[in-house]
Amino acid sequence: MPNKKIVVLTGAGVSAESGLSTFRDSGGLWDGFDVNEVASIDGWHKKPQKVLDFYNLRRIQAAKALPNLAHLHLKKLEENFEVVIVTQNVDDLHERAGSSNVIHLHGKLSEARSEVDPYEIIEIGINNINIGDISKDGTQLRPAIVWFGEMVPMIEIAAHEVSTSDILIVIGTSLAVYPAAGLIHYAKNEIRKIIIDPSKPELISLSGWEHIPKRATEGVPELVNDLINTILNERT
Repeated sequence: MPNKKIVVLTGAGVSAESGLSTFRDSGGLWDGFDVNEVASIDGWHKKPQKVLDFYNLRRIQAAKALPNLAHLHLKKLEENFEVVIVTQNVDDLHERAGSSNVIHLHGKLSEARSEVDPYEIIEIGINNINIGDISKDGTQLRPAIVWFGEMVPMIEIAAHEVSTSDILIVIGTSLAVYPAAGLIHYAKNEIRKIIIDPSKPELISLSGWEHIPKRATEGVPELVNDLINTILNERT
């Protein structure tokens, strides 16, 4: 019998516990930067140097952060389940924790892309992007981040993964921003759906959702151990 498939939707709340700040927790600011200026396509066209400065800073911050217990326990799930992580985060903490199948809806800090072609991507690690750095197609390199006002290239792939899941878990995200917020509606009605959030999210007003009112580093280990114990009991 094939392993059950778990799809995990993660957001900023998971990375926040590794010390990475979120703009929603700071009045629309990231380290003093206005989100409208540094996380929108309009901001890029108006002040590209400011946008590059911001992401160069974030890239270094993310590289210094370490995976936390939530990241590490999600990797543990792979021992007994098929696991797909769909993350809104642009850091690589899931990968560094060992997760093998991660879909980044909003791109990755460790990558740069062509200014005109979202699929012309290069790995840059922790290196800066500077004005004058050119892609293969001759255009200015920019962060491989999906900004406000841009299409989300991976959304259809993510929707398919959710639609074929046996268990759906939401961690560290209010799912307030579309199109990511719409992913939950692709889940089959009969599957188990769980959200881990210390507050009471609007999502649990929908029928069929379980709520674990804890932070990710507390709720994820608890849920993962429960899921593994359940599946092992079913096999004996």
